[in-house]
Amino acid sequence: ADEGVNGNVKYSLKKITEKASKILQLDIDRGDIKLVRSLDFEEGDSYEMVVQAHDGGALSDTAKVI
Repeated sequence: ADEGVNGNVKYSLKKITEKASKILQLDIDRGDIKLVRSLDFEEGDSYEMVVQAHDGGALSDTAKVI
């Protein structure tokens, strides 16, 4: 693990579908993705977002979450 400013990782949503934004929430400090309400498989069977992690320096990366 990095120390100092490079060890301070924050998370953000780079892209999220409207459907997913009504169901899922991202914790910007921990990167946890949580349900904000119950899933309804009649509304949709999958949800998609792109999460970016960036440290206190200049490094970042993204991941597609389905």
